[in-house]
Amino acid sequence: MSHNNFQNYKLSTDITRALSSLEYNLPTEVQRKVIPIALKKCDLVVKSQTGSGKTAAFSIPICELIDWEENKPQALVLTPTRELAVQVTEDMTNIGRYKRIKANAIYGKQSFARQKLELKQKNHVVVGTPGRVLDHIQKGTLSLERLNFLVVDEADEMLNMGFIDQVEAIITELPTARVTMLFSATLPPDIESLCRKYMKDPVHIEIQATGLTTEKIDHFLFEVTEEDKLAVLRDLTIVENPDSCIIFGSTQNQVDDLYKDLRRYGYSCERIHGGMTQEDRFSVMNDFKKGRFRYLIATNVAARGIDIDNITHVINYDLPLEKESYVHRTGRTGRAGKTGKAFTLLTPGEQKDLEVIEAYIGFEITKLSVPSKEEVARKRVAFERKNKDQPTFKKDKSANLNKGIMKLYFNGGKKKKIRAVDLVGTISKIPGVTADDIGVITIQETSSFVDILNGKGPIVLRAMKNTTIKGKQLKVHPAKE
Repeated sequence: MSHNNFQNYKLSTDITRALSSLEYNLPTEVQRKVIPIALKKCDLVVKSQTGSGKTAAFSIPICELIDWEENKPQALVLTPTRELAVQVTEDMTNIGRYKRIKANAIYGKQSFARQKLELKQKNHVVVGTPGRVLDHIQKGTLSLERLNFLVVDEADEMLNMGFIDQVEAIITELPTARVTMLFSATLPPDIESLCRKYMKDPVHIEIQATGLTTEKIDHFLFEVTEEDKLAVLRDLTIVENPDSCIIFGSTQNQVDDLYKDLRRYGYSCERIHGGMTQEDRFSVMNDFKKGRFRYLIATNVAARGIDIDNITHVINYDLPLEKESYVHRTGRTGRAGKTGKAFTLLTPGEQKDLEVIEAYIGFEITKLSVPSKEEVARKRVAFERKNKDQPTFKKDKSANLNKGIMKLYFNGGKKKKIRAVDLVGTISKIPGVTADDIGVITIQETSSFVDILNGKGPIVLRAMKNTTIKGKQLKVHPAKE
């Protein structure tokens, strides 16, 4: 049977409808190979590059196989970074939107008490970083008894970041009767050992690529002195005039300095690094996803977990310290079949580090002469025109999905003894509305949020202005974003 179309996997209407709204039309290679096996509930070890569509490869079968009626978590996804945890949660929520799948992200630097309250509610999927997940397991705040699926995402990065012991500690606490899926760009010996120890006859899938980096990315480097770096960077951006670009620096201080320099020259830019608050990091990433600015200056914190359409250029202002980081940084462009360019500024003392990277990726990076004064002068007008123009906002991939959905806020929650069943019972009695029109419900201490599907939001909003829940008249209005 051909698997060139999502319709061929015998997925439920709720899932195929969401995939259609998300414009997931044709499965990528990793999705074609993973989905049929995952639907059979087999353990999987998948070696596949970043940008190949791995998240949907495991999210689609998990959302399909989850029992909506079950209130306790059925799937746990481990990710190395907070940004990736949030992104996987969003993808799971979107794919499971019409099935009303509730996915919840937990990670460090966020209130443990708040996460504890959220984990007490109905959750189908929990996505988190190893440290915080282990913390919840040890404190008994994350229920594991109904867990059927474990996904270890970006396993090689877990190893690089020193999380592998925590991952193993988590695995030993989970039910043994489960499906385990491990995804990694590379499979170092420690990861292979983990697979042998904790997986049952896993199916191995390897998505072939040209070396470690996709052929969709053109790689170039400029040999520069440290003193000339900023000038060459500016000339490069003028000549290339990218629509969307990430510039990587090695340290937080360097990112801060480069951000200030480029702002002074009028660049449409923002910065992101580990020294910023999590809220600020998420805010910057959301604005970059929407295309509110063209240049993101970042440390390696942004090299993982960024899945943004149409990043045309990546520039290594500094050569990365680890060879793997070169792959992860440059992998932010050339995603999902699109082409991209990766440039590196190389200073005289970095030649040996470059040789290590080239040996790792399997080819020599093309050396170019720095842009000439004539070329820069010729391209400057177009660059300045684009820099002054308002960037074109990028279409959110969930925009079509969310068209017919209205999230409603109610000013009553656990303190008023409001339960999900109370909201469903009341809303489904409104003429023209059924339980199928009610999506994910989140009940907090003093408020509740309900997704109303199928364009029925305005009907429910009008009716609930004059309808009581458990004898209480609650204020209701569309939730703020």
